[in-house]
Amino acid sequence: MTLRPVGPEHVDGLWELVNDPETVRLTGSHGKPDYEGLRAWYGSRGEHGDRLDLAICAAGDDSYVGEIVLNELDADNLSCNLRIALIGPRAYGRGYGSEAIRLTLDHVFRTTPLHRVALEVYAFNERAAHVYRKIGFVQEGVCRDALRLNGEWYDSVIMSILAPDWVVREI
Repeated sequence: MTLRPVGPEHVDGLWELVNDPETVRLTGSHGKPDYEGLRAWYGSRGEHGDRLDLAICAAGDDSYVGEIVLNELDADNLSCNLRIALIGPRAYGRGYGSEAIRLTLDHVFRTTPLHRVALEVYAFNERAAHVYRKIGFVQEGVCRDALRLNGEWYDSVIMSILAPDWVVREI
């Protein structure tokens, strides 16, 4: 698996991702995607110094299988947010997410001054929550009824990992 800065060449993969029903459910995405808007979005990511958008590409054929993003940079408090999305069944259960998160956190905590990386995961997404806990994320709280999906309410679980936690885990 390889992480690459996203660009217009990845828009077909992003289009598949945002139209995959399971990915949409797990990320709580709303709205109708626009192909040309996605092309412009991926084409502009390199212009933003306050975020890092990376394509997750399969080792064998370098195909796009998802994205991992560091955003919501808080430079004063040395923290940011992490989000990840994989393209449905062809990417789930193959270790892409775990490896992408590990590589990204290793980059963050070894090469930047960032101290904290946070994320949110919907309470029904136990597979992702398990991966996050295994990597070292700790639950901090719950945003109750944060997502309304098909008329039902779901909680969002807030998790984070700190630089000292990562260093300890890597020794």
